[in-house]
Amino acid sequence: MAGAVIEVKYFNTFVLKKTATQIDDTIVWNGSFGIPKDKGGYNVVDANVTSDTNWAIEESRIRGGYNNTNVDYGVRAYLVEEDPASTIRFNSLIYSGIFNSRTGINNTNVFSSADDITKSADPANASIQKLYAEDTNLIVFQEYKVSRALIDKDAIYSAEGNSSVTSSNLTIGVIQPYAGKFGISKNPESFATYGYNKYFSDKNNNAIMKLSNSGLEEISRYGMIDYFRDELNSIDVGANEGKVRGGYDIHSDQYVVSTQSSDGSSYNTVSWDETVKGWTSFYDYEPTQMFSLRNKFYSTGKKNNYAGGQWQTVDYDSLYEHYSIDVNRSFFYERNYPSTITFIFNPSASTSKNFKTISYEGMNGWQLNTLISDNTAKDYNALIPGWDIYNDTANSARSYVGGEYVIADASGRSSAASTNTTVVLSNVVGVIAVGASVTGIGVSANTVVVSFNATTKVLTVNQNLGIALNAELLFHLVVNRVNYTAAFGSANPSLPRFHAGFDRKENRYVANLVNNSEASHGEIIWGTEMSGVKGYYVTGIFSTDGDYSTNVSYNNNTATDPGGEKQLFAVGSDYVNTNGY
Repeated sequence: MAGAVIEVKYFNTFVLKKTATQIDDTIVWNGSFGIPKDKGGYNVVDANVTSDTNWAIEESRIRGGYNNTNVDYGVRAYLVEEDPASTIRFNSLIYSGIFNSRTGINNTNVFSSADDITKSADPANASIQKLYAEDTNLIVFQEYKVSRALIDKDAIYSAEGNSSVTSSNLTIGVIQPYAGKFGISKNPESFATYGYNKYFSDKNNNAIMKLSNSGLEEISRYGMIDYFRDELNSIDVGANEGKVRGGYDIHSDQYVVSTQSSDGSSYNTVSWDETVKGWTSFYDYEPTQMFSLRNKFYSTGKKNNYAGGQWQTVDYDSLYEHYSIDVNRSFFYERNYPSTITFIFNPSASTSKNFKTISYEGMNGWQLNTLISDNTAKDYNALIPGWDIYNDTANSARSYVGGEYVIADASGRSSAASTNTTVVLSNVVGVIAVGASVTGIGVSANTVVVSFNATTKVLTVNQNLGIALNAELLFHLVVNRVNYTAAFGSANPSLPRFHAGFDRKENRYVANLVNNSEASHGEIIWGTEMSGVKGYYVTGIFSTDGDYSTNVSYNNNTATDPGGEKQLFAVGSDYVNTNGY
């Protein structure tokens, strides 16, 4: 050891050892770090420290006393090298001695170098990311390949290449690859299992996979090839790798997978249903773990908290039970979300049509958010300048309850002349609502009701009046359901109900489609001058109604039965064939 000087007080026997070994600027230990410093051991050396003083000295005499009893190493089981450096064998497996709880044998910390305790997979398929034991097989997931290793048995191959399984004293037998160049990439967190089906993602191949007794199957090809290609290629930001978290929902019998970007800016959670061989739902929650226990589905995620005018997430994970009857539906991690359904109307695909109405069968509480026709070809717009794509759009249609309103019309006569903001009325007919517009001789424009006492008949308005005795005043106000209490002092005013949006007849809800699109090339009538939406097909989005900006606003009389059941059986539209104009 060049440059190292050791001074000792007594001429005793000492042991000189390096405390750590540097390999590629990283300290790699083959096993334990040894005795902690606070228990009398040596400090762990920093990887950036390169010094000849990086050594430890141990005395070989008890208590370090002069001529005290000398001690030696004694028996050292399986110790083959002084330098505790290790190599990383990313494609290999190693197993310890047995554990038997009935006999009290516990050799899980025994790795005998005298026995053949390692098994290596093909290094060309990169590192082993996941192991799963199933019956008497060990399934090995590498980055580019999935294989199975036989446990306590081996395979004997004939000259023709056929194999037969035989008993063996090998703990891990031959490794047999599954057909298909698919692996789990570096996303072992995507693995989930139910019965004999195993699900996982292969980001390297832009695929979501299923492994069953029939072998490997790419389930992302069922209508979601483009989606997962884009998702799995967008979750890595810079040098940081995103997560593909998977879990099996035993309650709904679905595989749930969530793609999450490494910078936390985006995520998407979807589910696969084996019974329909399709991807059935998108979810609003962002899980960190998912698992099933008996008949319940659980996940962990960051709790949502509304503060400072926006939704925020806490830094720690919380455990949530899904499908609980004690909370609202579509309620994830302390936040209410709307449920949405996207549909496409495309009858007589090669004929241009005018879609006049939208209807559905089911429970009330559904609203139409958007409805848009297919795009036209690109036309050059010199005003931009640039290329424009035109399509027809419709106004949204409120739900049966969300679009409910009343019309408060009333009249009365002044009991005396008034030049200020108050007057006593007589001969009042109808309901005078707060906020109603006031008209009459001597009444200025934009005059509205501030308050009205139905007992004393005292009216207060927002600006001075100029009315004579017995002047007739007219009142008018259209009040949405959410404003009933503010306008009438009651959530249930005794007035006829009307509906803007969906109206109901025999449990079928129908709304007219009101065009709100701009004129495109060649159009003669467009926008609100016409009814319906023109196009070969239209795409619409339904959602449950309510104000979801905060949990308070959602539960505060803005939604139909907040958190309750809302079924939707069928969606339809009345249309006529047109020539496109």
